[in-house]
Amino acid sequence: MKISSIIKLSITVVLTLFIVSVLFGAYSIQPLSWSPPIKPELTGVFAKNELLSTTKRVGLGNWYGPEDIAIDSQGNLYCGVHISQTDFTDGRILKIDTSGKISVFCNTKSWVAGLHFDKNENLIACDLERGLISVDKNGKIKILANKDENGNKFLIPNDVDIASNGVIYFTNTSSKVSFSRKHIWKILMEAKPDGGLYSFDPKTKKVKTLIDGSFFGNGVAVSQNDDFVLMVDLAKYRIVRYWLKGINKGKTDIFLENLPGFPNGISRRKDGSFWLGFSTKRDDLLDKIHPKPLIKKLVYGLPLWLQPKVVPFGMIMHLNNNGEILKTYYDTTGKFVSEASSIEEHNGYLYIGGDISNHIGKYKLK
Repeated sequence: MKISSIIKLSITVVLTLFIVSVLFGAYSIQPLSWSPPIKPELTGVFAKNELLSTTKRVGLGNWYGPEDIAIDSQGNLYCGVHISQTDFTDGRILKIDTSGKISVFCNTKSWVAGLHFDKNENLIACDLERGLISVDKNGKIKILANKDENGNKFLIPNDVDIASNGVIYFTNTSSKVSFSRKHIWKILMEAKPDGGLYSFDPKTKKVKTLIDGSFFGNGVAVSQNDDFVLMVDLAKYRIVRYWLKGINKGKTDIFLENLPGFPNGISRRKDGSFWLGFSTKRDDLLDKIHPKPLIKKLVYGLPLWLQPKVVPFGMIMHLNNNGEILKTYYDTTGKFVSEASSIEEHNGYLYIGGDISNHIGKYKLK
């Protein structure tokens, strides 16, 4: 056989295998058609600036992924991490003291996302392997809940906050698929309700489903007076509100919608307002294909290296407790803040997390 014939045959075989692989991947999801609202222009309160360009870095050694940050009464930082930008199979909870010294607080052997200290300084956390957990001062792990009251598993527990009465509120992104890079794309592309918002009462040890079905449920924040709890719906570019008190108790409404990026983490300030962090800005191509399930299937079937990439883009918003945007902070270059999966304020600084960052951002408020 001639060399040219061998080359042609090889190309044909490779192309055939590629097409089969794409079709097999496309077959594995059943996306819904969804028409996103028209993306807002970056003017007015959304106007671009480079305020985050003064952000400094707090190193994590050779670890990645401080998705959320908790700060103890002494000012030490804690975060969950994984072993590389693309490998989430092993993890720890790190402690970074006020001098910058890094130590392993707890060897979880899995990535831990949301973190929050309770009144007894137990670290309440969302563990991708165990569910909702509590870690005591010695690093000992206790599983609080790994499924809801109906037996649905918490496969991607995401973020957590605690009310003044000790009740824990947390999100679960999915009860259908476990965490992986491919599954994250699946949840985003399918645009189907999954997971939700839950409460866990440490006194009764019971889980209660508050919102059954989220659209990539992510950040959680309880209001200053415990009258409502917020949940970020990342895939729908919005924040929903579940009322805990008053005439609307038990009801859900929209707190803020049609955001210009993928909202991720949210936290409450001492004055009752909120910080909202974004993974990145919105993707025009993704918005265009969301109404077209067949196109979404084919895009999902592509190998990860051919799928759309997350653009480094730092964006943080300051919101009041009525859902109004007070100010937006940017690093449009992504050099200083490439993502903001969580925001924690302490002693005049914002500490900024990231799903794949190798550091914590430290931004001095002016």
